[in-house]
Amino acid sequence: MSTDPQLISTVDPDSATALATERRIAWLTLAIGAVAALATGLSYRWIWAAGVLIGAILAWLNFRWLRRGMDALVEAANAQAGATKTHVPVGTYFRALFRYGLIAFIVYVIFKLLGIPLVSMVLGLLALGAAAIAASVYEVWHPVEIKSETQAERGLK
Repeated sequence: MSTDPQLISTVDPDSATALATERRIAWLTLAIGAVAALATGLSYRWIWAAGVLIGAILAWLNFRWLRRGMDALVEAANAQAGATKTHVPVGTYFRALFRYGLIAFIVYVIFKLLGIPLVSMVLGLLALGAAAIAASVYEVWHPVEIKSETQAERGLK
């Protein structure tokens, strides 16, 4: 799938909105993680702040990998739209499972080698959930205006 906002907005207004939301979640994950790490460092311990920041970065990487996996899955589904029997590449399943295994391995290595508290990294991983909630609240407060011709196509007029 193309991620060019101009191309997407001419094809489907929902795709442009979804892309903007995905980008918002991505940068909010890092921003929330950085703010939480700073607050943790100033109020508690800097080693815990490092763990929170590492967890937020891993959450951001997980979100990026999830997005790439979903794009590949949608692309495969669109390519097989008229087929009677569909085939999902085995690599798609492997990458989905590998993503979580890799994150767990990275957390373990950082915990063992650097002595960063495990709980702090897990708390940092929660930055993705907080970012998704914040982006959803933003979407509710600032809904996208649908053009009148699109409203007519959807039966909203």
